[in-house]
Amino acid sequence: MEAERVVSGWKRPDDWDVELTLRPRTLADYVGQTKVKEHMELFITAAKQRGEALDHVLLYGPPGLGKTSLAYVIANELGVGIHATSGPAIERQGDLVAILTSLEERDVLFIDEIHRLSRTVEEVLYPAMEDRAVDIVIGKGPGARSVRIELPAFTLIGATTRAGMLTSPLRDRFGVMSRLDLYSEGDLTEIVLRSAGILRVEIDPAGAREIARRSRGTPRVANRLLKRVRDYAQVKADNFISHAVAAEALAMFDIDENGLDHLDRHILKTIVSVFGGGPVGVDSLAAAIGEEAETIEDVYEPYLIQLGLMQRTARGRCITSLGCQYLGVPFPEQLSR
Repeated sequence: MEAERVVSGWKRPDDWDVELTLRPRTLADYVGQTKVKEHMELFITAAKQRGEALDHVLLYGPPGLGKTSLAYVIANELGVGIHATSGPAIERQGDLVAILTSLEERDVLFIDEIHRLSRTVEEVLYPAMEDRAVDIVIGKGPGARSVRIELPAFTLIGATTRAGMLTSPLRDRFGVMSRLDLYSEGDLTEIVLRSAGILRVEIDPAGAREIARRSRGTPRVANRLLKRVRDYAQVKADNFISHAVAAEALAMFDIDENGLDHLDRHILKTIVSVFGGGPVGVDSLAAAIGEEAETIEDVYEPYLIQLGLMQRTARGRCITSLGCQYLGVPFPEQLSR
């Protein structure tokens, strides 16, 4: 029986830019992360009632979960400007001082990948976050002198996939620390329907669920898969995404029912075929598959561990019995001892 052709109820103003508006603009539009949203709504409301800047916020969790989107939502809810940069982009203390002195009262400064700030640059943040001031040195040699520049009240929002790599002095200066977790299938289905409405893609709920189910618990992946399934539907399915169309498209793109792609399977097969099931260090594994160790740790490993297909031990990464069942190979004898 042919699925009913429906379009998600989400609407977009005609003058909105499609790529930008896939990001939510308000807490009401931000799907999932219920506890984090509840806390943020409370903190934002309290800060606005007092007429003060929101306390500094640290957002951490796996990549693709909406840390950047949430930073923009917070600024929008506060009704203030936002200045965005990233840790690797700030190479010198002077770069950060220039950004800080350009802020206006209660503005938000968003630093993505804040764990990658250099230690010398990071030291500028300490007095800025705590005392709303920066100290700069003018001149050289015996005539050098330190000058303190006062800053307006501002909110620093830092985002990181590796909270453990932040130094204690920096981490302790954040008043709000929020972890973003992987999304449920229901939340991802809602995100897919919302994005489909913005992109003006015809999709039924079953098609949205199928995309959500294979999205690794990550909104970024869900939106990427939606765009690729949209291309497939445009060429081969009369511009309509049903459950069958979504399943056919994702199978064509080599994404299985668990959301695993070619590289996920390559990682598992390499652990078994090259390293006898493990344990193997992440650097050795990265060299064997030709991928960066950071990418394995941040993007692929968390989901494989969550599915129970591999485990991380003190000695390295190992395949699990479920992982062997998934690959259709026997469980390594040395791991069963």
